[in-house]
Amino acid sequence: MHFDVLLSPPDTGPLEEEYVVRALRSGWVAPAGPDLTAFEEEVAARAGREHAVGLSSGTAALHLALVCWGVGPGDVVPVSTLTFAASVNAIRYTGATPWFVDSEPEAGNLAPALLDRALHQLLGEGQRVPVVVPVDLLGACVDHDAVADVARRHGVRVLSDAAESFGSTLGGRPSASFGEAAALSFNGNKVMTTSGGGMLVTDDEHLAAHVRKLSTQAREPVSHYEHTEIGYNYRLSNVLAALGRAQLARLDEMIERRRTWRRRYADLVTGIEGVRVLGDPRAREDNAWLTALVVDPDLAPWSAPQLQQHFADAGIETRPLWKPMHLQPVFAEHGGTLDGTADRLFAQGLTLPSGSGMTAEQFDRVAAVLAGAGVSGARP
Repeated sequence: MHFDVLLSPPDTGPLEEEYVVRALRSGWVAPAGPDLTAFEEEVAARAGREHAVGLSSGTAALHLALVCWGVGPGDVVPVSTLTFAASVNAIRYTGATPWFVDSEPEAGNLAPALLDRALHQLLGEGQRVPVVVPVDLLGACVDHDAVADVARRHGVRVLSDAAESFGSTLGGRPSASFGEAAALSFNGNKVMTTSGGGMLVTDDEHLAAHVRKLSTQAREPVSHYEHTEIGYNYRLSNVLAALGRAQLARLDEMIERRRTWRRRYADLVTGIEGVRVLGDPRAREDNAWLTALVVDPDLAPWSAPQLQQHFADAGIETRPLWKPMHLQPVFAEHGGTLDGTADRLFAQGLTLPSGSGMTAEQFDRVAAVLAGAGVSGARP
């Protein structure tokens, strides 16, 4: 189906072109290069971390952190169930077993109380639980202080999946500053992009060095090709890093644009019974990557699927919230600590066009569709 208004397309322009052309003309087209080094330093500073390693994806960042920490078969890793599959795929790559933890209802993020319950159960059964993976959903930070407290009491590490929250803060701290390490994604649909790419950020110098080594096929520092451990082809290229540097220079303006759309969406649905914006639409710490409506079909004028079809008929792309991982056929055999919250959010949630490149005219089209859906409280 063709959509005229997209959910979250890349927002690029003359600055990105300038940076990429300069990188190409420099001759640094292979993975290593000055733009990659500079991009890592700039992202580390923005993330509030000592070290950053540019990688091919956020998935690679999660995978390599787990590998470096020795996570493998026989280990159980609690992870948010309301997330994209990559959060769980990285766990499965190591041979470890995911354990799905349900959400708190307001923003859909992992519920610390349920994480505590999960760790009590798993450790009480004698399971090995080396690390937990909380995921920042749609740009809103998990309650990282509460997660850290739970993890500390149970003696496990925290690997933060901040793929969706770069540029967000929590209590004034950058989202990627939480956990012993955090994974970032610069995929094409994120707030800022390197086309495809990601990064591992940490204050652990040894972890950063090991991730960097493994990401370049674990080659030993000798003149010939020598390998003492299994490596991966996961390094970010210098050209894509140049694109990322231009995007990083524009990050704050792109985030503010997305926040504007979220506030306007909140205004549009104000007074409509059974409809709310997921999370706090006025939050100044959230990067507002994607804005989602939560629709109670027993109270609202329409269900989330009905509204999605209405948008599709108008050429406007929307998408349900992530289907919880415990409902995915590929993960059906794995257990979890669940209370039904993620199931309800999946059934009732719909993400709306949120890109920083969306024009005012395009937003007006979205608003008009809401008004045309028979919503008395909406205004174009």
